[in-house]
Amino acid sequence: LKDVLVYSVAPPAGGHAAMLVCSVYDFYPKKIKVSGRRDGQEVSHDVTSTDELADGDWFYQLHSHLEYTPRSGEKISCVVEHASLKTPLVRDWDPSMPEAERNQYAIGASGLILGLILSLAGFIYFQRKSRGRILVPTN
Repeated sequence: LKDVLVYSVAPPAGGHAAMLVCSVYDFYPKKIKVSGRRDGQEVSHDVTSTDELADGDWFYQLHSHLEYTPRSGEKISCVVEHASLKTPLVRDWDPSMPEAERNQYAIGASGLILGLILSLAGFIYFQRKSRGRILVPTN
């Protein structure tokens, strides 16, 4: 068992239902149990899973989907039970913004600030340059 990812498909906003996905990659043998927990209690309803999908290299992957309505302070976890594990593997979902999305916002905000600074510098330069000129009417 190499990797277990837990992520939300739809961003949690406004109390609408979202889909939490627990993806388990590169496990062998094929038999595996993946379940969800909400505040420590196993969730049996609103959970669907794919069949074990062959990767083509003797390993398998599985994706489990849990429909949920985000609530403040709620702890949602993915639990994986497999022969390669001595104890069940519990992965908690972290609702904070993913790093890639956080980086996109930072780059966008930096670009906006740079654009405002350059616009202000251009405006000040234009004002100072035009202040030294005297307009003479021509007929």
